[in-house]
Amino acid sequence: MTDRPNGLTYAQAGVDIDAGAALVDAIKPLAKATRRPGAEASLGGFGALFDLKAAGYDDPLLVTTTDGVGTKLKIAIETGLHDTVGIDLVAMCVNDLLAQGAEPLMFLDYLATSRLDVAVATRVVAGIAEGCKLAGAALVGGETAEMPGMYAGDDYDLAGFSVGAVDRNRVLPRMDDQAAGDLLIGLASSGPHSNGYSLIRKIVERSGLAWDAPAPFAEGQTLAQALMTPTRIYARSLTPLIKAGQIKGLAHITGGGLTENPPRAIAGGLAPRFDWSAWAPPPVFAWLQEMGGVAESEMRRTFNCGMGMMLIVGAEDAPAVLEALLAAGEDAFICGELTAA
Repeated sequence: MTDRPNGLTYAQAGVDIDAGAALVDAIKPLAKATRRPGAEASLGGFGALFDLKAAGYDDPLLVTTTDGVGTKLKIAIETGLHDTVGIDLVAMCVNDLLAQGAEPLMFLDYLATSRLDVAVATRVVAGIAEGCKLAGAALVGGETAEMPGMYAGDDYDLAGFSVGAVDRNRVLPRMDDQAAGDLLIGLASSGPHSNGYSLIRKIVERSGLAWDAPAPFAEGQTLAQALMTPTRIYARSLTPLIKAGQIKGLAHITGGGLTENPPRAIAGGLAPRFDWSAWAPPPVFAWLQEMGGVAESEMRRTFNCGMGMMLIVGAEDAPAVLEALLAAGEDAFICGELTAA
């Protein structure tokens, strides 16, 4: 091929290959810091390998999940608070792995934008790496797509993909083992996590508050900072209990809230009966409900209402499980029981 006078370049079309290469160089040490047995977490190849035998599995099944951050990203883009959305991205994927009994092993990300800002992208990926460290998963790769014309201005979007493993005899939920009288244990959320943000943004608009206004429900934080509190990752506290066979079911409380998610982990013929006085939701939920005039039923099917994970355990195992969770730093509480539907 020969050079042509006045020929167009990829950069003139809005895609900066050099910026992409600079981003890869910037995030290599971040990925390297997430190494774990079975994965070296090196970037630059066409794919990533994982050694399940080195990770200690005898009869493993692979479990995969994918998710995003949703319109919580709009707050990050409008306020410049990019440092924790990566944690949200990892959390939404790996908490789903836990609900199947799987230990998070690998994570990959996809970042799409109109124009690659290396500084912003590095902050986002640093959050992803931090989330991977909290989850015990290796950040083994990802993709950055610069697509002018598809996205506008400073907009960007994130998607995450996680892979976990579980030995065949530890897959959750164990519906054949569940029975009326099994107890429900809740793990406190850090706030809305990454669900319901289209409604949250509508409520903020109704309130008339600017993003940099003091948060009415969080002293010392702006409204944006409080609402950007990252999703809690439960892998470190739950994985040992899953491997010990002490949990019969797990529900990750995401979109659909406490109405739609618990039944996914519960055997037919059984239903959860919650003690709604057993926990105090973070103050953000009371503010959202009051400011938005949101009905209680709508709150429960939109938000986690202060419970990020729901465990199903036998009554005889509940004291030991609760003690282990508290020792691991979780705010854990018995929140109800299973009853005949």
